Amino acid sequence: MNAVVPLGAAPVRSIVEERAPRAPVIGRIRPGIKVLTSAARQNEQAVKLYEQLVAAGESFEKIGDEIERRCKLRNALAPRNVPYFTCRRSDFTNPDVADEILRLYGEDRGDGRKLYRFPVVFAFNDWMANIPNEMATWGTTGRKFFSEYGADGTRFCKQYEKPERDVRAQRAQRNFGPRSIMLRQDNAIPDGVCNPQGCPQYQARQCNLSARFIFAVPEIKGLGLIELPTNSIYVLQKAYSAMQTVALARGKLTGTRFWISKREFEITRINEQSEPVRQMQMLTVLDADIDISALLDGAEDHPPAIAVASEAAALLEGATNVYPLTPAGGPAGAASDAHEVVEGLGLQPSGSPTAETLEEKRDRMSDLLSRLGLSVEDRQRDFRVFAHATYGRGWVQRLADVDGMNARLEGALENREKLDREIESAVRAAMRD
Repeated sequence: MNAVVPLGAAPVRSIVEERAPRAPVIGRIRPGIKVLTSAARQNEQAVKLYEQLVAAGESFEKIGDEIERRCKLRNALAPRNVPYFTCRRSDFTNPDVADEILRLYGEDRGDGRKLYRFPVVFAFNDWMANIPNEMATWGTTGRKFFSEYGADGTRFCKQYEKPERDVRAQRAQRNFGPRSIMLRQDNAIPDGVCNPQGCPQYQARQCNLSARFIFAVPEIKGLGLIELPTNSIYVLQKAYSAMQTVALARGKLTGTRFWISKREFEITRINEQSEPVRQMQMLTVLDADIDISALLDGAEDHPPAIAVASEAAALLEGATNVYPLTPAGGPAGAASDAHEVVEGLGLQPSGSPTAETLEEKRDRMSDLLSRLGLSVEDRQRDFRVFAHATYGRGWVQRLADVDGMNARLEGALENREKLDREIESAVRAAMRD
Protein backbone atom coordinates (compact mmCIF):
# COMPACT_ATOMS: atom_id res chain seq x y z
CA MET A 1 0.00 0.00 0.00
CA ASN A 2 1.43 3.36 -0.99
CA ALA A 3 2.01 5.83 1.82
CA VAL A 4 -0.36 8.77 1.99
CA VAL A 5 1.47 12.08 1.51
CA PRO A 6 0.55 14.43 4.39
CA LEU A 7 -1.29 17.60 3.48
CA GLY A 8 1.22 20.34 2.74
CA ALA A 9 4.07 17.94 1.95
CA ALA A 10 3.44 18.25 -1.79
CA PRO A 11 1.69 20.82 -4.01
CA VAL A 12 -2.09 20.43 -3.94
CA ARG A 13 -3.38 19.48 -7.39
CA SER A 14 -7.08 18.88 -6.74
CA ILE A 15 -9.99 19.93 -4.55
CA VAL A 16 -9.92 16.37 -3.20
CA GLU A 17 -6.31 16.79 -2.03
CA GLU A 18 -7.24 19.91 -0.06
CA ARG A 19 -9.02 17.71 2.46
CA ALA A 20 -7.26 15.53 4.98
CA PRO A 21 -7.33 11.90 3.77
CA ARG A 22 -9.58 9.46 5.59
CA ALA A 23 -9.37 5.69 5.65
CA PRO A 24 -12.26 4.27 3.59
CA VAL A 25 -14.69 2.12 5.58
CA ILE A 26 -16.52 -0.74 3.86
CA GLY A 27 -18.54 -2.07 6.77
CA ARG A 28 -19.31 -2.18 10.45
CA ILE A 29 -19.25 -4.92 13.07
CA ARG A 30 -21.39 -4.04 16.07
CA PRO A 31 -20.54 -4.83 19.72
CA GLY A 32 -24.04 -5.99 20.65
CA ILE A 33 -27.68 -6.14 19.62
CA LYS A 34 -30.87 -4.18 20.14
CA VAL A 35 -34.07 -5.68 21.51
CA LEU A 36 -37.62 -4.46 21.98
CA THR A 37 -38.29 -2.45 25.12
CA SER A 38 -40.76 -3.85 27.65
CA ALA A 39 -43.39 -1.39 26.39
CA ALA A 40 -42.84 -2.34 22.74
CA ARG A 41 -43.14 -6.05 23.57
CA GLN A 42 -46.77 -5.43 24.47
CA ASN A 43 -47.48 -4.64 20.82
CA GLU A 44 -47.96 -7.89 18.87
CA GLN A 45 -47.36 -6.22 15.51
CA ALA A 46 -44.06 -4.78 16.74
CA VAL A 47 -42.93 -8.19 18.04
CA LYS A 48 -43.77 -9.89 14.74
CA LEU A 49 -42.10 -7.16 12.70
CA TYR A 50 -38.97 -7.25 14.86
CA GLU A 51 -38.60 -11.03 14.46
CA GLN A 52 -39.09 -10.85 10.69
CA LEU A 53 -36.54 -8.08 10.14
CA VAL A 54 -33.93 -9.64 12.45
CA ALA A 55 -34.24 -12.93 10.56
CA ALA A 56 -33.82 -11.04 7.28
CA GLY A 57 -30.52 -9.55 8.52
CA GLU A 58 -31.64 -5.92 8.50
CA SER A 59 -29.76 -3.31 10.52
CA PHE A 60 -31.19 -2.26 13.87
CA GLU A 61 -31.54 1.29 12.58
CA LYS A 62 -33.87 0.10 9.83
CA ILE A 63 -35.73 -2.20 12.23
CA GLY A 64 -36.34 0.70 14.60
CA ASP A 65 -37.48 2.98 11.76
CA GLU A 66 -39.88 0.36 10.41
CA ILE A 67 -41.42 -0.30 13.83
CA GLU A 68 -41.85 3.44 14.38
CA ARG A 69 -43.40 3.91 10.95
CA ARG A 70 -45.78 0.95 11.01
CA CYS A 71 -46.60 0.67 14.71
CA LYS A 72 -46.29 4.36 15.68
CA LEU A 73 -43.87 3.47 18.49
CA ARG A 74 -40.93 5.74 19.26
CA ASN A 75 -37.71 4.43 20.82
CA ALA A 76 -38.94 0.85 20.55
CA LEU A 77 -35.45 -0.67 20.70
CA ALA A 78 -32.91 -0.71 23.51
CA PRO A 79 -29.26 -1.91 23.36
CA ARG A 80 -28.35 -5.20 25.00
CA ASN A 81 -24.86 -6.50 25.71
CA VAL A 82 -24.27 -10.08 24.56
CA PRO A 83 -21.18 -12.38 24.45
CA TYR A 84 -20.89 -12.07 20.65
CA PHE A 85 -20.59 -9.39 17.98
CA THR A 86 -23.21 -8.58 15.36
CA CYS A 87 -22.04 -9.01 11.77
CA ARG A 88 -24.96 -8.28 9.41
CA ARG A 89 -25.08 -8.09 5.64
CA SER A 90 -26.88 -4.75 5.78
CA ASP A 91 -23.90 -3.14 7.56
CA PHE A 92 -21.50 -3.72 4.64
CA THR A 93 -21.24 -2.09 1.23
CA ASN A 94 -20.74 -5.61 -0.12
CA PRO A 95 -23.11 -7.82 1.91
CA ASP A 96 -21.13 -10.96 1.01
CA VAL A 97 -18.25 -9.68 3.18
CA ALA A 98 -20.37 -10.22 6.32
CA ASP A 99 -21.08 -13.81 5.26
CA GLU A 100 -17.39 -14.43 4.61
CA ILE A 101 -16.37 -13.10 8.06
CA LEU A 102 -18.89 -15.39 9.73
CA ARG A 103 -17.79 -18.34 7.60
CA LEU A 104 -14.11 -17.88 8.47
CA TYR A 105 -14.30 -16.81 12.11
CA GLY A 106 -17.83 -17.53 13.33
CA GLU A 107 -18.66 -20.27 15.83
CA ASP A 108 -21.83 -22.22 16.52
CA ARG A 109 -22.20 -22.63 20.27
CA GLY A 110 -25.72 -24.01 20.07
CA ASP A 111 -27.45 -20.78 19.05
CA GLY A 112 -26.49 -20.49 15.40
CA ARG A 113 -23.26 -19.23 13.86
CA LYS A 114 -22.10 -16.06 15.60
CA LEU A 115 -18.95 -13.98 15.83
CA TYR A 116 -17.33 -14.44 19.24
CA ARG A 117 -13.66 -13.81 18.39
CA PHE A 118 -11.89 -12.64 15.24
CA PRO A 119 -8.43 -11.41 14.14
CA VAL A 120 -7.67 -7.84 13.09
CA VAL A 121 -4.69 -5.97 11.65
CA PHE A 122 -4.32 -2.23 12.18
CA ALA A 123 -3.29 0.07 9.34
CA PHE A 124 -1.57 2.80 11.38
CA ASN A 125 1.16 3.00 13.99
CA ASP A 126 -0.61 5.87 15.80
CA TRP A 127 -3.09 4.31 18.20
CA MET A 128 -5.44 7.31 17.87
CA ALA A 129 -5.69 6.70 14.11
CA ASN A 130 -6.70 3.10 14.86
CA ILE A 131 -9.20 4.05 17.58
CA PRO A 132 -10.37 7.64 16.97
CA ASN A 133 -12.43 8.88 19.91
CA GLU A 134 -14.12 12.00 21.23
CA MET A 135 -16.86 13.24 23.52
CA ALA A 136 -19.88 13.92 21.32
CA THR A 137 -23.56 14.82 21.38
CA TRP A 138 -25.42 13.26 18.48
CA GLY A 139 -28.67 14.42 16.96
CA THR A 140 -30.83 13.28 14.06
CA THR A 141 -28.63 15.18 11.60
CA GLY A 142 -25.25 14.16 13.05
CA ARG A 143 -22.93 15.62 15.66
CA LYS A 144 -24.19 18.66 17.53
CA PHE A 145 -21.25 19.16 19.92
CA PHE A 146 -17.90 17.35 19.94
CA SER A 147 -14.55 17.57 21.68
CA GLU A 148 -11.16 18.42 20.16
CA TYR A 149 -7.83 18.93 21.89
CA GLY A 150 -5.80 22.10 21.52
CA ALA A 151 -2.03 22.28 21.06
CA ASP A 152 -1.57 22.71 24.82
CA GLY A 153 -3.65 19.62 25.65
CA THR A 154 -6.82 21.48 26.62
CA ARG A 155 -10.02 19.69 25.65
CA PHE A 156 -12.40 22.08 23.90
CA CYS A 157 -16.09 21.72 23.10
CA LYS A 158 -16.78 22.58 19.47
CA GLN A 159 -19.68 22.75 17.06
CA TYR A 160 -20.31 23.40 13.40
CA GLU A 161 -20.66 27.04 12.49
CA LYS A 162 -24.08 28.00 11.20
CA PRO A 163 -23.89 29.08 7.52
CA GLU A 164 -24.48 32.75 6.84
CA ARG A 165 -27.67 33.66 5.04
CA ASP A 166 -27.38 34.93 1.48
CA VAL A 167 -29.70 37.97 1.44
CA ARG A 168 -29.98 38.09 -2.34
CA ALA A 169 -30.75 34.40 -2.76
CA GLN A 170 -32.96 34.24 0.35
CA ARG A 171 -31.26 31.06 1.50
CA ALA A 172 -28.21 29.85 3.40
CA GLN A 173 -24.93 30.72 1.73
CA ARG A 174 -23.35 27.76 -0.03
CA ASN A 175 -20.31 26.45 1.79
CA PHE A 176 -17.19 25.51 -0.18
CA GLY A 177 -15.28 22.60 1.36
CA PRO A 178 -15.74 21.09 4.83
CA ARG A 179 -18.16 22.71 7.26
CA SER A 180 -16.58 25.42 9.38
CA ILE A 181 -15.95 24.55 13.03
CA MET A 182 -16.12 26.97 15.92
CA LEU A 183 -15.77 26.91 19.70
CA ARG A 184 -18.95 26.36 21.60
CA GLN A 185 -19.58 29.50 23.65
CA ASP A 186 -22.94 29.73 25.39
CA ASN A 187 -24.26 30.05 28.93
CA ALA A 188 -23.35 26.42 29.75
CA ILE A 189 -19.84 26.48 28.22
CA PRO A 190 -18.85 30.16 28.09
CA ASP A 191 -15.11 29.65 27.51
CA GLY A 192 -15.36 26.76 25.03
CA VAL A 193 -13.58 24.33 27.35
CA CYS A 194 -15.12 20.85 27.55
CA ASN A 195 -16.20 20.46 31.17
CA PRO A 196 -18.49 17.42 31.64
CA GLN A 197 -19.22 18.35 35.24
CA GLY A 198 -20.94 21.56 34.14
CA CYS A 199 -22.22 20.39 30.75
CA PRO A 200 -26.02 20.00 30.60
CA GLN A 201 -25.77 17.55 27.69
CA TYR A 202 -23.35 15.29 29.57
CA GLN A 203 -25.40 15.40 32.76
CA ALA A 204 -28.51 14.50 30.73
CA ARG A 205 -26.61 11.53 29.21
CA GLN A 206 -26.82 13.10 25.76
CA CYS A 207 -23.05 13.59 25.48
CA ASN A 208 -20.94 10.47 25.78
CA LEU A 209 -17.67 8.95 24.72
CA SER A 210 -17.81 8.04 21.04
CA ALA A 211 -15.03 5.78 19.74
CA ARG A 212 -14.48 3.17 17.05
CA PHE A 213 -11.87 0.59 16.18
CA ILE A 214 -10.76 0.78 12.52
CA PHE A 215 -9.03 -2.31 11.16
CA ALA A 216 -8.68 -4.89 8.42
CA VAL A 217 -9.76 -8.50 8.91
CA PRO A 218 -7.26 -11.04 7.51
CA GLU A 219 -8.37 -12.89 4.36
CA ILE A 220 -11.28 -10.50 3.85
CA LYS A 221 -11.08 -8.65 0.54
CA GLY A 222 -12.32 -5.13 -0.08
CA LEU A 223 -10.95 -1.68 -0.79
CA GLY A 224 -11.33 -0.32 2.72
CA LEU A 225 -11.34 -1.02 6.44
CA ILE A 226 -13.97 -2.21 8.90
CA GLU A 227 -15.08 -0.39 12.04
CA LEU A 228 -16.35 -1.49 15.44
CA PRO A 229 -17.95 1.25 17.57
CA THR A 230 -17.75 1.50 21.35
CA ASN A 231 -18.75 4.06 23.99
CA SER A 232 -17.05 2.37 26.94
CA ILE A 233 -14.10 4.09 28.61
CA TYR A 234 -13.10 0.70 30.05
CA VAL A 235 -12.81 -0.77 26.54
CA LEU A 236 -10.81 2.24 25.35
CA GLN A 237 -8.41 2.09 28.30
CA LYS A 238 -7.75 -1.64 27.88
CA ALA A 239 -7.24 -1.29 24.12
CA TYR A 240 -4.85 1.63 24.66
CA SER A 241 -2.85 -0.43 27.15
CA ALA A 242 -2.63 -3.39 24.75
CA MET A 243 -1.48 -1.19 21.86
CA GLN A 244 1.10 0.63 23.97
CA THR A 245 2.52 -2.70 25.15
CA VAL A 246 2.94 -3.96 21.58
CA ALA A 247 4.33 -0.62 20.39
CA LEU A 248 6.86 -0.60 23.23
CA ALA A 249 8.03 -4.12 22.42
CA ARG A 250 7.99 -4.01 18.61
CA GLY A 251 8.34 -0.30 17.91
CA LYS A 252 5.19 -0.31 15.76
CA LEU A 253 1.60 -1.57 15.63
CA THR A 254 1.35 -2.53 11.97
CA GLY A 255 2.23 -6.11 11.12
CA THR A 256 0.87 -7.53 14.40
CA ARG A 257 -2.20 -9.72 14.33
CA PHE A 258 -4.50 -8.69 17.19
CA TRP A 259 -7.65 -10.49 18.31
CA ILE A 260 -10.93 -8.87 19.30
CA SER A 261 -13.22 -10.78 21.65
CA LYS A 262 -15.49 -10.26 24.63
CA ARG A 263 -14.78 -10.96 28.25
CA GLU A 264 -16.72 -10.40 31.43
CA PHE A 265 -15.27 -7.92 33.91
CA GLU A 266 -16.38 -6.52 37.23
CA ILE A 267 -16.71 -2.74 36.90
CA THR A 268 -17.78 0.07 39.20
CA ARG A 269 -20.54 2.53 38.34
CA ILE A 270 -22.32 5.26 40.28
CA ASN A 271 -26.04 4.65 40.75
CA GLU A 272 -28.83 7.21 40.97
CA GLN A 273 -28.22 7.55 44.71
CA SER A 274 -24.57 8.54 44.03
CA GLU A 275 -23.30 5.30 45.53
CA PRO A 276 -20.62 3.11 43.90
CA VAL A 277 -22.01 -0.21 42.68
CA ARG A 278 -19.99 -3.12 41.33
CA GLN A 279 -21.43 -5.21 38.53
CA MET A 280 -20.35 -7.73 35.92
CA GLN A 281 -20.30 -6.52 32.32
CA MET A 282 -19.18 -7.94 28.97
CA LEU A 283 -16.45 -5.76 27.46
CA THR A 284 -14.73 -5.77 24.09
CA VAL A 285 -11.12 -6.86 24.59
CA LEU A 286 -8.09 -6.39 22.34
CA ASP A 287 -5.39 -9.04 22.63
CA ALA A 288 -2.44 -10.37 20.63
CA ASP A 289 -0.91 -13.84 20.47
CA ILE A 290 2.65 -12.74 21.11
CA ASP A 291 5.30 -13.61 23.68
CA ILE A 292 6.22 -10.27 25.22
CA SER A 293 9.11 -11.74 27.23
CA ALA A 294 10.64 -13.11 24.01
CA LEU A 295 10.08 -9.80 22.26
CA LEU A 296 11.95 -7.91 24.96
CA ASP A 297 14.81 -10.43 25.03
CA GLY A 298 17.56 -8.81 22.98
CA ALA A 299 20.27 -11.40 23.67
CA GLU A 300 22.25 -12.21 20.52
CA ASP A 301 22.51 -15.91 21.31
CA HIS A 302 18.77 -16.20 21.94
CA PRO A 303 16.98 -14.56 18.99
CA PRO A 304 13.46 -13.47 19.96
CA ALA A 305 11.03 -16.19 18.93
CA ILE A 306 8.28 -13.67 18.20
CA ALA A 307 10.62 -11.79 15.89
CA VAL A 308 10.89 -14.89 13.73
CA ALA A 309 7.14 -15.34 13.89
CA SER A 310 6.46 -11.72 13.00
CA GLU A 311 8.43 -12.05 9.78
CA ALA A 312 6.41 -15.03 8.61
CA ALA A 313 3.17 -13.59 9.96
CA ALA A 314 3.60 -10.39 7.98
CA LEU A 315 4.48 -12.44 4.92
CA LEU A 316 1.50 -14.73 5.33
CA GLU A 317 -0.79 -11.74 5.65
CA GLY A 318 0.52 -10.34 2.38
CA ALA A 319 2.44 -7.49 4.02
CA THR A 320 5.47 -6.07 2.28
CA ASN A 321 6.84 -3.86 5.06
CA VAL A 322 8.35 -6.71 7.08
CA TYR A 323 10.03 -5.59 10.28
CA PRO A 324 13.80 -5.94 9.65
CA LEU A 325 15.58 -8.26 12.05
CA THR A 326 19.06 -8.10 10.51
CA PRO A 327 20.89 -5.50 8.43
CA ALA A 328 19.77 -5.34 4.82
CA GLY A 329 21.07 -8.36 2.95
CA GLY A 330 21.68 -10.35 6.14
CA PRO A 331 25.05 -11.22 7.66
CA ALA A 332 28.14 -11.66 5.50
CA GLY A 333 28.02 -14.90 3.54
CA ALA A 334 24.32 -15.44 4.21
CA ALA A 335 23.39 -15.40 0.53
CA SER A 336 26.05 -17.94 -0.47
CA ASP A 337 25.19 -20.17 2.49
CA ALA A 338 21.54 -20.09 1.50
CA HIS A 339 22.44 -21.05 -2.10
CA GLU A 340 24.35 -24.04 -0.74
CA VAL A 341 21.31 -25.12 1.29
CA VAL A 342 19.06 -24.84 -1.73
CA GLU A 343 21.46 -26.66 -4.05
CA GLY A 344 22.04 -29.38 -1.47
CA LEU A 345 18.33 -30.07 -1.46
CA GLY A 346 18.24 -30.37 -5.22
CA LEU A 347 16.21 -27.20 -5.63
CA GLN A 348 16.91 -24.18 -7.79
CA PRO A 349 15.79 -20.64 -6.95
CA SER A 350 12.74 -19.71 -9.02
CA GLY A 351 13.95 -17.18 -11.58
CA SER A 352 16.98 -14.95 -11.63
CA PRO A 353 17.64 -12.98 -8.42
CA THR A 354 17.42 -9.78 -10.42
CA ALA A 355 14.23 -10.73 -12.29
CA GLU A 356 12.03 -9.71 -9.36
CA THR A 357 12.39 -7.33 -6.46
CA LEU A 358 12.33 -8.70 -2.93
CA GLU A 359 8.86 -7.23 -2.51
CA GLU A 360 7.61 -9.03 -5.62
CA LYS A 361 9.12 -12.31 -4.45
CA ARG A 362 7.29 -11.96 -1.13
CA ASP A 363 4.04 -11.23 -2.92
CA ARG A 364 4.47 -14.40 -4.97
CA MET A 365 5.23 -16.35 -1.79
CA SER A 366 2.08 -15.02 -0.13
CA ASP A 367 0.05 -16.32 -3.07
CA LEU A 368 1.73 -19.74 -2.93
CA LEU A 369 1.14 -20.03 0.83
CA SER A 370 -2.52 -19.24 0.34
CA ARG A 371 -2.86 -21.83 -2.44
CA LEU A 372 -1.23 -24.45 -0.22
CA GLY A 373 -3.49 -23.70 2.75
CA LEU A 374 -0.60 -22.43 4.86
CA SER A 375 -2.15 -19.03 5.52
CA VAL A 376 -4.66 -20.31 8.09
CA GLU A 377 -3.80 -19.72 11.73
CA ASP A 378 -2.81 -23.25 12.82
CA ARG A 379 -0.69 -23.85 9.75
CA GLN A 380 0.99 -20.44 10.06
CA ARG A 381 2.68 -21.37 13.32
CA ASP A 382 4.08 -24.62 11.89
CA PHE A 383 5.33 -22.84 8.78
CA ARG A 384 7.15 -20.22 10.85
CA VAL A 385 9.00 -22.94 12.76
CA PHE A 386 9.89 -24.75 9.53
CA ALA A 387 11.11 -21.59 7.77
CA HIS A 388 13.27 -20.52 10.71
CA ALA A 389 14.75 -24.00 11.11
CA THR A 390 15.58 -24.16 7.38
CA TYR A 391 16.94 -20.68 6.65
CA GLY A 392 17.61 -19.08 10.02
CA ARG A 393 16.83 -15.71 11.49
CA GLY A 394 16.05 -12.86 9.09
CA TRP A 395 15.50 -15.16 6.13
CA VAL A 396 12.73 -13.05 4.56
CA GLN A 397 15.23 -10.22 4.13
CA ARG A 398 17.54 -12.31 1.92
CA LEU A 399 16.84 -12.77 -1.77
CA ALA A 400 18.38 -16.23 -1.99
CA ASP A 401 16.40 -17.57 0.96
CA VAL A 402 13.13 -16.21 -0.38
CA ASP A 403 13.94 -17.75 -3.77
CA GLY A 404 14.65 -21.06 -2.09
CA MET A 405 11.39 -21.01 -0.17
CA ASN A 406 9.43 -20.09 -3.30
CA ALA A 407 11.03 -23.06 -5.10
CA ARG A 408 9.95 -25.36 -2.27
CA LEU A 409 6.40 -24.04 -2.33
CA GLU A 410 6.15 -24.29 -6.12
CA GLY A 411 7.32 -27.89 -5.91
CA ALA A 412 4.70 -28.57 -3.23
CA LEU A 413 1.95 -27.67 -5.69
CA GLU A 414 2.84 -30.94 -7.43
CA ASN A 415 3.95 -32.93 -4.37
CA ARG A 416 2.29 -31.61 -1.22
CA GLU A 417 3.19 -34.59 0.96
CA LYS A 418 6.95 -33.90 0.86
CA LEU A 419 6.51 -30.36 2.19
CA ASP A 420 4.06 -31.53 4.87
CA ARG A 421 6.62 -34.11 6.10
CA GLU A 422 9.35 -31.46 6.22
CA ILE A 423 7.15 -29.08 8.22
CA GLU A 424 6.09 -31.82 10.66
CA SER A 425 9.71 -32.86 11.14
CA ALA A 426 10.77 -29.27 11.91
CA VAL A 427 7.93 -28.84 14.42
CA ARG A 428 8.81 -32.10 16.22
CA ALA A 429 12.46 -31.09 16.40
CA ALA A 430 11.53 -27.68 17.83
CA MET A 431 9.35 -29.31 20.50
CA ARG A 432 12.22 -31.59 21.54
CA ASP A 433 14.52 -28.59 21.85
